[in-house]
Amino acid sequence: MRILKIGKNDAGQRLDKFLTKAIKGMPLSFLYKSIRTKKIKVNRARAKEHQILSEGDEIQLFIKDEFFDLPEKDMSALAAIKPKLSIIYEDENIMLLNKRPGVLVHEDTEGGENTLILHVKAYLHQKGEYDPALEQSFAPALCNRIDRNTGGIVVAAKNAEALRVMNEKIKQNELSKLYLCAVHGVPRKKEDTLTGYLLKDSAANLVRVSDTRLAGSKHIITKYRVLRERGESALLEVELVTGRTHQIRAHLSHIGHPLLGDGKYGQNRAERMRGYKHQALYAYRLRFDFVDRDNILGYLTGKEFSIPYEDVWFLKDFS
Repeated sequence: MRILKIGKNDAGQRLDKFLTKAIKGMPLSFLYKSIRTKKIKVNRARAKEHQILSEGDEIQLFIKDEFFDLPEKDMSALAAIKPKLSIIYEDENIMLLNKRPGVLVHEDTEGGENTLILHVKAYLHQKGEYDPALEQSFAPALCNRIDRNTGGIVVAAKNAEALRVMNEKIKQNELSKLYLCAVHGVPRKKEDTLTGYLLKDSAANLVRVSDTRLAGSKHIITKYRVLRERGESALLEVELVTGRTHQIRAHLSHIGHPLLGDGKYGQNRAERMRGYKHQALYAYRLRFDFVDRDNILGYLTGKEFSIPYEDVWFLKDFS
């Protein structure tokens, strides 16, 4: 028999969800069968797969040791990494990071190792705030994603409760995100709210924007205002009211103003000669518009964080 004790970062999860993370060698079908046949119990009582675990609970597992005989977590890799992070803000629950263009947030299909989340884990491990050997189901995680070639603010959660709250707040649109971008041409309207419908093509990693609803499309709203003009280009501040894949890039291209340096939704051959190796897009400001303070992150309500203008690489062309 094995006993798993529920810690702070494990609490609040369904039993079945916790076990899929804690015992990766157990087939899912066998997991559910073991719960039904009482080979898995919680506090020595019959368990339900959907029951919510609390800190201090004990799970008794009357199953073969072979499911536990996986290689031990290797911490040497985290210890060997020299974390390269630009930290805007940090407290006991979260980190706000300035992700540079060209950096992956997570591993891609090719399994690259030089990712933002790996450097976050290494940083917290070396500070003594994250020990993978002591965690059964949690690892520090990023709450929002930014395209590889886009720069800007990324939120990282340092514990499970912060991750749950932040994910829920993002889902409820209680965070305001502002972007800076440089576009071809100068929009006729200096300020506008754009609406449309976005259809995603996952196979091609592309989206299409239409003024009319298409089957499978999602409604999008994008606000912008022109900050500066330089010849045949303009600097815009953009607010995402809805947050869809490639929304800013595709929506602005749809109205005839693709981003400088964007080879996917515009033409960037000439711009590469000017140093535009990435699309000119930066998530530079984040505001926490939480409706209530009754949670672990309530103290962030009303706070706003931004990246200094000098850190936004393409602003040199609009100074």
